Amino acid sequence: MIAPTLPAELKAALDVKLQGFSRTDAAQRSQKISTAYRAGGTSSTIKSEADALSYALARMPATYAAVVASLNALAEIAPDLAPETLLDVGAGPGTASWAAAEAFPSLQDFTLLDANATLSRLALELARGSSRLAECRYLPGDAGGNLAEVSPADLVVASYVIGELSEDGQRKLTEAMWGKARHALVVIEPGTPAGYARILALRQQLIAAGAYVAAPCPHERSCPLIAPDWCHFSQRLPRSQAHRQIKGAEVPFEDERFIYVGLTRTPPAMRAARVLAPPDVGKAEITAKLCGQGGVELAKVPRRDKTAYARARRWRWGDAVIAES
Repeated sequence: MIAPTLPAELKAALDVKLQGFSRTDAAQRSQKISTAYRAGGTSSTIKSEADALSYALARMPATYAAVVASLNALAEIAPDLAPETLLDVGAGPGTASWAAAEAFPSLQDFTLLDANATLSRLALELARGSSRLAECRYLPGDAGGNLAEVSPADLVVASYVIGELSEDGQRKLTEAMWGKARHALVVIEPGTPAGYARILALRQQLIAAGAYVAAPCPHERSCPLIAPDWCHFSQRLPRSQAHRQIKGAEVPFEDERFIYVGLTRTPPAMRAARVLAPPDVGKAEITAKLCGQGGVELAKVPRRDKTAYARARRWRWGDAVIAES
């Protein structure tokens, strides 16, 4: 499993960009961009090099952590998946490409697509010193309109991008991305009810098109959760000093809430229940909310079953629970 912290080469590239860069200015810019996003805006608010760097410093660590967690989950359920080519849709500063490079050593060819020229320039600058991403291609264009011109890839990733489109645009992009995915598609969205609804719609659309769900779901049936409940996960990541300054935060860590789906062309090698919430560790038993092939259940593991109890103590929110043989 790949750690949720930015890889050393990316940290080094960001540190170079940070030299002489005002943390106060970065904080103000990132706050303005975040406010625009929360109001339903797009990356069009990122217009200058300073905007792009401020956005990357504020959001790259958490986005990277969420994408890595999602790709880790896919790789665990589909261990034979060894993609050689990647298509990063709505790539922004290239966060998902860095995460995929770490999660899949087999990747050799990286294509990034985004309409924001400022973010694309930053992505190429950050990748210049990378041993894996230095030769990546960054194609200009809107994910919804220019995807048809892009070559297919073994793995397609779209992180925090479909929420910028209308419902009709989301359906069209979903179809286009699946058409470009030779083996697998992973889509990550914020872990909100709205983000969950978007992932659920995409999941249903692609199951109807013949896709298999590798993660987080252990089946292709309808989601068993009932509103106001929704599926999402959390990834804790450390904050650097610069990250804390830009976020205006005191605590040395951040919890990124996200939802994702990993879909494959062929049935996954295994099926595993998924831990849907932090388990409750009591004196007599551990209670965990699991989504399995039979639906959602509250699994209770008594302390007297020492082997099972010890195993359940290691369960964390978002983990796959693979049946012991």
